[in-house]
Amino acid sequence: MLSFLKPKGGAVGRISAADAVQKAAAGEITLIDVRDAGEIRSTGKAKGALHIPMARLAMVTDPKSPDFDKRLKTDKPVVLYCASGARSQMGGQRMAGLGYEKVFNLGGFREWVSAGGPVER
Repeated sequence: MLSFLKPKGGAVGRISAADAVQKAAAGEITLIDVRDAGEIRSTGKAKGALHIPMARLAMVTDPKSPDFDKRLKTDKPVVLYCASGARSQMGGQRMAGLGYEKVFNLGGFREWVSAGGPVER
């Protein structure tokens, strides 16, 4: 649990799927799915996750961009996931560089599912 408090100021931490499921249910994190639309169509996504594909992540998460998603807050912890964890790590680094204070990489969608995380289609 303490690892959840560790990353700050440009670092991307890891969070266990169990912690992510619990914190998402409590509304303590913003969960972001960076996979493509086709991937989500075939598997669904974590319930409540924002779908922001990697191709749009820089514009949608930049508070200075006209495309900024107002549901995002730079001071609220964000947890990203993709299929394996590679894209979510890259996306997390990008968001940390934009000033997000606490950024975490969950890894892959399968980890969410394996931890009992709810899925929506």
